[in-house]
Amino acid sequence: MTRMAAVLLAALAAAPAFADDYPSRPIRAITATSAGGTSDIFMRLIGERVLKDWGQPIIIENRPGGNMMIGGRACADAPNDGYTICILPIETLSYAPFLYKNVPYDPQKDFVPITNPFFNTQALVVSTALEVKSLDELAALSKAKPRTLSYTVPSASLALFLEKWKARTGADLVRVPFRGGAEAVTGVLSGATPVAMFGLANFTALLRGGQVRGLAIDSAARSPLFPDIPTLTELGYEPNPTRIYFGIVAPAGTPGGIVHKLAAEIAAIGNDPEFRRRRLIEMGLDPVFNTPEEFAAFLRQDRANAERVVRESGLQTQ
Repeated sequence: MTRMAAVLLAALAAAPAFADDYPSRPIRAITATSAGGTSDIFMRLIGERVLKDWGQPIIIENRPGGNMMIGGRACADAPNDGYTICILPIETLSYAPFLYKNVPYDPQKDFVPITNPFFNTQALVVSTALEVKSLDELAALSKAKPRTLSYTVPSASLALFLEKWKARTGADLVRVPFRGGAEAVTGVLSGATPVAMFGLANFTALLRGGQVRGLAIDSAARSPLFPDIPTLTELGYEPNPTRIYFGIVAPAGTPGGIVHKLAAEIAAIGNDPEFRRRRLIEMGLDPVFNTPEEFAAFLRQDRANAERVVRESGLQTQ
């Protein structure tokens, strides 16, 4: 037996024991968003259960900024010993290479997939002051008042959908930059940006209170929270090729045994009926919790879709 073969066999033999002993100290979780965001809150909830199950906490490290690439770089540069995991958005994992010239990490090579815990259902809403109840009525109003209505969205895929909808219907809306959920909600309520499409959870109280009206959501089925809001597919529109998600990954080279142990633990937490109902479904999130292999296959397809979305949108790399 060669020396190299002996080393490989020893490493393979040691891997299961290493995973069995894991974790023996706190786990760091890097996010690409600020405290209080969807990924931050979700990882804190997961951390509570991990502490109970494994006796070790998950310490959240928020690394926002840089078009969500600062968190990506921090994850890529982190040690791959299993004590750093990362929850990164679709922009960081799929879109960045097609939108920016200088991405400080390689999303295909620098991360190992763990799981996609959920899709974040996006809702197209309007201020009730517009007095429209459907996409067709919104299109008609915008044509009657050209260049006076504006919309905001957080991602290229949602912008592409609305631009295609405008082309199909002749609607006349102006896109304004998305500067965060709180500001976008304020814009809808004030009438400054009366049309918006982003996370359903941002609008829950406003939809129930009647300040905004939901015209469509991008999920495969109607939300149990608002069963009166139709899906885009029901309305005859092609659904977005890329849905909004936050994927859990680790730095490339993280031992496979640890990756699968983390995936199994997170899935067990996420599939607990009470957790699933209160922490996911009631927050407008569609549970997924796929395996590392399934998530890897999903990412390959999602990146191909992201490249197509950016190309069709006409956006130029910055």
